[in-house]
Amino acid sequence: MTIPQNQRFLLVKAQQAILSPKHTQGPAQVLIDQSTGKVVEIAIDNKQCTTIVDQNALEVIELDNDQLLMPGLVDAHVHLNEPGRTEWEGFETGTKAAAAGGITTVVDMPLNAIPPTTTVGNFDIKLNAAKGQCHVDVGFWGGVVPDNANELPALIGKGVRGFKCFLIESGVDEFPCVNETEVRLAMDKLVNSDSVLLFHAEMDGCGKPKVEEENIDNRTYASFLNSRPQELETTAIDMIIRLTQEYHEQGRSVNTHIVHLSAASAIPAIRAAKATGAPLTVETCFHYLNFTSEAIEDGATHYKCCPPIREASNREKLWEALLEGTIDYVVSDHSPCTAQLKKQDTGDFGQAWGGIASVQFGLPVLWSEGRKRGVSLQQIANWLSLAPAKRTKLDHKKGEIRVGNDGDLVIWRPESAFEINVADVHFKNKLSPYIGETLFGAVDRTIVRGTTVYNHKTAGLFAQEPFGRPLLQ
Repeated sequence: MTIPQNQRFLLVKAQQAILSPKHTQGPAQVLIDQSTGKVVEIAIDNKQCTTIVDQNALEVIELDNDQLLMPGLVDAHVHLNEPGRTEWEGFETGTKAAAAGGITTVVDMPLNAIPPTTTVGNFDIKLNAAKGQCHVDVGFWGGVVPDNANELPALIGKGVRGFKCFLIESGVDEFPCVNETEVRLAMDKLVNSDSVLLFHAEMDGCGKPKVEEENIDNRTYASFLNSRPQELETTAIDMIIRLTQEYHEQGRSVNTHIVHLSAASAIPAIRAAKATGAPLTVETCFHYLNFTSEAIEDGATHYKCCPPIREASNREKLWEALLEGTIDYVVSDHSPCTAQLKKQDTGDFGQAWGGIASVQFGLPVLWSEGRKRGVSLQQIANWLSLAPAKRTKLDHKKGEIRVGNDGDLVIWRPESAFEINVADVHFKNKLSPYIGETLFGAVDRTIVRGTTVYNHKTAGLFAQEPFGRPLLQ
């Protein structure tokens, strides 16, 4: 095939490539039309791309033998906090950090920005704030709060990927939690659609006696962990499963999704619900698969998140559920804040903001822990690319390297160990429990729709102009 002379192309040559979770690792060439951002040809098994391209219009990237080519990552749970809380994070810094981590698509959560993404008008404000700032492509979750059910169809029409709600107070006044009646009102608007309702699955009403305030030492991680028992999650998840199955059995299916699963005690109920064919998916987070409560020191508030990091035995059960498919994929839940809000001066877990900053480090964290457990690189590609692309309705163009898809790629070195230093952190507030960790899997280059947006070998690291787009289709 001959191509018109005015087009430009990127040809990536790799001795080691994983094009999708379905493909074995091996040599591949990928040709991307930079004018459309689409993959136009793939050659495997030492074959050559045959499209005839003017060499003056061709950029070639040839990987070293220790580098691996994989689909760009999709992080489906990121708080970019803009507009309204840009001292916490913002589109520019958050998407730069994502690019440095091999992520080519993030999906922004509806809360912690002001206003939240709960109405069409608010969504327009967010889209305007994002213009010209994003270094990777960005999708958006809408939000479900009391009294906004009638907004949901119009938000779907505007391009949100689905909707998130809280079953317990969110921590910000502008995004209140919902009760079962309000959940049903939202579900009624989503019946038999391809949208999805996401749940922060913690809920009061577990019947656990409250610890007397005078017995709490808020500097101890144990006190914080005891304040968010597994029953908060299982109570919420039992309700989510009940409603999902009820609507499904009535022929009024609504896709539901549990975000940031932490409590392993919920896994049997989730497994059983999925076995019935209920349209339920589940994510967990890098920090739940990496850290353990036993290793968290008192006052180390940068480990605080909700639901909390739990015991080592709980971590292993989460890994088992991920490996067997009960948990579908893994996300960062990047939820940064300022040092003042983290209460690092007092070490007060009770007062500190709950959230872990990590969007830049998901790939090496998951691979470093996964390789200890015999995880394959194909599984990594599924959990970090294809499965989240499917859940966010982006798998028609994201999540795997195939002809017609966006040319989103990550080039990384699975066997390269590195230490995370503060100077290498690209999100706004350099507060993260991962700083000082030594991990395997250094990211060398990130490519969005055929254009390099991060290259660790260049002085500036990032593309001079933000290249990301909003994902509204």
